[in-house]
Amino acid sequence: MIKNLKWKALLVIMVVAWAVWMAYPPQEKVKLGLDLKGGMHLVLKVDLEQVPKEVQHDATERAIEVIRNRIDQFGVSEPLIQKHGQDHIIIQLPGITDRDRALQIIKQSAHLEFKLVNRDADKINAALEGKVPAGYELKYLNNKPLLLEQKTVFTGESIVDARVDWSTMQIHPFISFTLNSQGGRRFARLTKENIGRELAIILDGKVKSAPTIESEIPSGKGQITGRFSEDEAADLALVLRTGALPAPIQVEEERTVGAALGVDSIKKGISSVLVGAIAVVVFMGGYYLWAGLVANFALCLNLVIILGVLSYPRLGATLTLPGIAGIVLTIGMAVDANVLIFERIREELKNGKTLHLAIINGYQKAFLTILDANVTTLIAAFILFQFGTGPVKGFATTLTIGIAASMFTALVVTRLIFDFISLGSRLKSLPMLQFVREPNFNFIGRRKIAYLLSVCLIIFGLTSLILRGKQNLGIDFAGGSIQEFRFERPVSAEQIRQALKEIGLGNSFLQQYKDKRDILIRSLADSSDQIVNKFKSDFSDNNFQILKIEQVGPSVGKNLTAQAIKALFFALIGICIYVSLRFEFRFALAAIVALFHDVLISAGALSLTGREFSVPVIAALLTVVGYSINDTIVVFDRIREDLKIMRKAGYQEIINASINQTLSRTLFTSLTTLLVVLALFFLGGTVINDFAFILLVGIIVGTYSSVFVASPLLVDWRRGKSK
Repeated sequence: MIKNLKWKALLVIMVVAWAVWMAYPPQEKVKLGLDLKGGMHLVLKVDLEQVPKEVQHDATERAIEVIRNRIDQFGVSEPLIQKHGQDHIIIQLPGITDRDRALQIIKQSAHLEFKLVNRDADKINAALEGKVPAGYELKYLNNKPLLLEQKTVFTGESIVDARVDWSTMQIHPFISFTLNSQGGRRFARLTKENIGRELAIILDGKVKSAPTIESEIPSGKGQITGRFSEDEAADLALVLRTGALPAPIQVEEERTVGAALGVDSIKKGISSVLVGAIAVVVFMGGYYLWAGLVANFALCLNLVIILGVLSYPRLGATLTLPGIAGIVLTIGMAVDANVLIFERIREELKNGKTLHLAIINGYQKAFLTILDANVTTLIAAFILFQFGTGPVKGFATTLTIGIAASMFTALVVTRLIFDFISLGSRLKSLPMLQFVREPNFNFIGRRKIAYLLSVCLIIFGLTSLILRGKQNLGIDFAGGSIQEFRFERPVSAEQIRQALKEIGLGNSFLQQYKDKRDILIRSLADSSDQIVNKFKSDFSDNNFQILKIEQVGPSVGKNLTAQAIKALFFALIGICIYVSLRFEFRFALAAIVALFHDVLISAGALSLTGREFSVPVIAALLTVVGYSINDTIVVFDRIREDLKIMRKAGYQEIINASINQTLSRTLFTSLTTLLVVLALFFLGGTVINDFAFILLVGIIVGTYSSVFVASPLLVDWRRGKSK
């Protein structure tokens, strides 16, 4: 026995030492997501219809290669660029501060053409009158009309280098480009044959310059002039060096977070974690006394292990704002395993067992319950990871790590401590407070009242969902854009509204806070560029910074809706299969009905309070599913146990007894989880508030449904046996 304890102690020491080594110092080791450190998340669509069919199969890959070269030369650290489906590209750019410039570099097709200019006055006049001669096109350069031959005489495919240059004769920088040997020979022949003519240089359909060819250019070098700023010239040189995109691309989804908002989110996230953890520590120490101190020690190790695993480079995990929410939730749920164990130990001590035997039996009887409860939550986390976007994947990752860590600390670390102590002679009992002493409430007898209450709550919620219709949907599902700005000085709502009216966005939703310096604007259209440009012109004397920009196209919204439905469907199917295997099918059916009950009431509460469905809210609903089934499994596990023990009792009596026997655990687990979610709700900030609200409602409703819905349904669906 002592030898086994030594091996367990060595294992615990090694795991904790590894976690500390990996996580310290956390500000350097833990990789932050874009919502915490700032940056851009983009979903691009490659317009394959603009590409000949015979080369469409690799157009997206070629676009990725061009974009990767551009981003690498732009100097973004640790970018993520990956193909999604046949024609979509996902890009994450951490730490980007100049959003407009980054978008311009990524989106610019960089299709460079050279066309000869025709100076025939009669033809130009005819073109101006709308009669463009065949074989020609009318373009403008600085409001000056140019009649260009439609035939492209040279393209930018031969460019091997492009740099910014300056001349004492010009006030603007220009781009010097170098051609490969074959292109150099063709360019020399072109200039030799057209001395004295103007050669228009066209980039993405726009004439940049039209210099006169004064002599043959055999060097394979040329210049592009124009009224460029230094940044514009540098960016143009960059895209010319990296080559043209094989097809036009469109930004279907953008989520940009400014550094200032990221810092705010980190501060609020850390505050919510600390307050939630302190609340749980105080409760556990005050109620379970010495055993509570052991649980608190395990909780601290739990946080260390989570940070250590998140810091492991090969895992590639990032800590997002929903990920912080996952840590907060894990703190509450980690206590659940300890509460289950402590309540079991308390029961064994009441039955006259010695402390050592009570600890052994307590852990043995709690093990399967802990396993079942955590596996069902892991199913929801796995589904979240499969169907979620970046921040939601971060939440699912953190939740999964947290569940695994909590099982290790509860089943291994605390058991190790109790075994060491119980083997000695110092501790013969394990005193704990007990507020709920042998309850004997007739829960089953009041089930019809509970059913009526549940039906009323669901009807109220569904009515609100139907009446509000599309108003329930955030931009993740309905499409549109949200922009958040912070001005140096307060700005009146009237000024903002007037500026929006002038660009046709007067009906946009407007919200002000933080001394009227922070402005949030929501519109149904993709209007981020319009608003930014308008603010730059109207408020030039009042500097502002972009805190957040989110824009989602209609097709992305439909895709996210489909993913959300799939996530909920597969989570329910997975849980149903697991519960059927571990219990019986009617147990699974009762659990699924309770889960629908919890989801419908939580969704209804969201609508009744005027909130909106978003991807994080769907993540929260799936978490409610995981938490609720966790609660239900604990009661079901006790019912299964009591059916073997209370053979002479009626079915209704057995279920009622099981609910009462697990009531302490149900109440105190819900209380500790509520403490940390309340901290998240009040201190986590506006970004995560809807997420926390759903968890808050879901925990309360999930606790209620495990007692008044799932278990009573087993009685009503019982066939052929006495109730």
